[in-house]
Amino acid sequence: MAYALGIDVGGTFTDAVASDGVDRIVSAKTHTTPPQREVGVMRAIEELAAELGIDVSELLSQTDFIAHGTTASINALVQGTVADVGLIATKGHRDSIYIMNAEGRTLGRSAHEIQDTLRRRKPAPLIPKYRALEVTERIDYAGKVLVPLDEDEVRRVAQALVDQGVEAIAVCLLWSFKNPRHELRIRELIHEIAPEMYVTLSCDVSPRIREFARTSTTIMNAQIGPRLRTYLAPLQQHLEDAGLKGPLLVMQSEGGTITADRAPEHAITTVGSVLSGGVIGGQRLAAQLGHRNVITTDVGGTTFLAGLIVDGEPVMAPGSIVNQFPINAATIRVHTIGSGGGALASVDAGGNLRLGPQSAEAVPGPACYGNGGTKPTNTDANLVLGILSERGLLGGRKPLRADLARQAIREHVAEPLGLTVEEAAIAIHEVQNAQAGDLLRRAVVQAGYDPRDFVVYAFGGAGPAHCAGYCQDLGVREVVVPLGPVASAFSAYGLAASDVVVSAEHSDPSAFPVDRAVLEAHFDRLQAELDRALDRQKVKFHEVTLQREVDLRYSMQVYELSVPVLDGTFTEHTAQEILDRFEHLYERINGSGAGYREAGVQAITYRMRAKASLGFPVVLPAIEAADGPDPAAALLEQRPVCLDSQTGYLPTPVYDYSRLRAGHEIAGPAIVDVPTTVVVIPAGVTGRVDRLGNLVMSYQ
Repeated sequence: MAYALGIDVGGTFTDAVASDGVDRIVSAKTHTTPPQREVGVMRAIEELAAELGIDVSELLSQTDFIAHGTTASINALVQGTVADVGLIATKGHRDSIYIMNAEGRTLGRSAHEIQDTLRRRKPAPLIPKYRALEVTERIDYAGKVLVPLDEDEVRRVAQALVDQGVEAIAVCLLWSFKNPRHELRIRELIHEIAPEMYVTLSCDVSPRIREFARTSTTIMNAQIGPRLRTYLAPLQQHLEDAGLKGPLLVMQSEGGTITADRAPEHAITTVGSVLSGGVIGGQRLAAQLGHRNVITTDVGGTTFLAGLIVDGEPVMAPGSIVNQFPINAATIRVHTIGSGGGALASVDAGGNLRLGPQSAEAVPGPACYGNGGTKPTNTDANLVLGILSERGLLGGRKPLRADLARQAIREHVAEPLGLTVEEAAIAIHEVQNAQAGDLLRRAVVQAGYDPRDFVVYAFGGAGPAHCAGYCQDLGVREVVVPLGPVASAFSAYGLAASDVVVSAEHSDPSAFPVDRAVLEAHFDRLQAELDRALDRQKVKFHEVTLQREVDLRYSMQVYELSVPVLDGTFTEHTAQEILDRFEHLYERINGSGAGYREAGVQAITYRMRAKASLGFPVVLPAIEAADGPDPAAALLEQRPVCLDSQTGYLPTPVYDYSRLRAGHEIAGPAIVDVPTTVVVIPAGVTGRVDRLGNLVMSYQ
């Protein structure tokens, strides 16, 4: 028997899924164990083996691959626990990273924060200026060498950085994306002095125009690469010692994996790896259910995440922003707020109830965990409201204490606001739903879509408890809670079901449309890069598909739109067809008539992505059908539950998910108790169990 494993290491829980590719999937959920997260990974694998009735060595010896999503990269950047890095830049250009293209005070900020001009601040620099050094060289916009590289100066600069004790060196030269010759030579010279030094070149990680973003991407890659290598190498060795024969794969922001030994070289692509797993899981489930447009919502312990799937494909973005610094790495567009199950509730100086973005995380966790946490969280509120049972989480292995939850809510929310504990708890619950609903509406509408054309998938430990609430006013047709064998480990399922993905890009600003020969030359070059990248993965692939796109903009505008380039050979009409798609996309986002072709159009960056299938069918199996729609046989108990501030506590039926079958229907208000989560079905909502064991909710 062969298996595929997906392991999702979140801020609070580590989720794992094992699939045999035929008819069985099992899942596990354990606590994340910072700073030694590999401990939690191995515990999750032990639970998977126990579910399968085999020992760990037998499971790993039969595992084709493990797909791993990790928060290690993003946590390192956000918390500042990164390697000491030096920068080598073209003489006269090192300060681009400090000037920040005059946008440092606004990058990544909300409209409200941008308008507050008195409080706007630049972030702390990525590296101190004494570690940002310059060398003499110059290449022009066409890639022609104007000033040769001063190699003696490079040796002196590299030695100075080594003497400062840097752990990595980032190299970002002007126009190197047009001609990487000088950057490649600098790496050779650095390794003459320090053979083991981690070196990142901008021509490798970000061959894209715009010096500031390219430099910040290169520096951040150098900051997290050594740490990621330190994390992955021992984990891979530990897994191999335990019997793993297949490769350890690491999820990337763009929704595919790369092998663990290659991941540290392109560490910046793993920053959003955990965020991508749920969207890929949604894409795979949507293919089984026949849904083309899906909003994926993942409410974990720390964050609320929302992604879009349109016409069967995740909506992508050419980059992201972390700590007000841009990252040039293709990513699944995921919208995030700090509003998960462990989000801390508090009252601000103005007497307003706040939820998040701070989180209780895995340690100490919510007050009701009894691990020393004293501040109230969303989880504490759900326990007081009766949504959660004191039997607790993880199938009863994590009992919850209502007395501690009530005490935390009383001290930090109820008394400051002059409310009862119950009133404060329902306020926390409703704020969570309102925040999530607002984010969803913005995510869909600002991308130019109508929410009524979508189905929502809700997963994560807290997603099923809130989804009916945060979707109520969105106008969607259905809300699907993926349960079956994956339940709240849905992101781990997405990891196990993902492909290996590598991408390549390069900038060549020019007027558009261009000749067919120009398009062919650009994409032939990119495909050659992808072929080499796939060969370096050292993994046997079942099938490889290619996706092409080009970033276009109207002349004199600052930002581009990524436009798909359809499969097939290029003709004299291809460029014109691309231009037509650009204008259609531009007007969908900005409004009918917003386009203005007379201004001229520019092509900026060409991009190509290869998806390589591993040939392992990770699909959700069908479950047993019920004799009829009545779920009475699955009734577990009735308990007082408050789902609405107007109605208060009502006797509410609680159903045992393990006894539900395909075709059962549940009218709200009701609770469905799942070992790793609970599903809330409010009044006016009907839940139906589909053929895969998912709970599909519809509004009356």
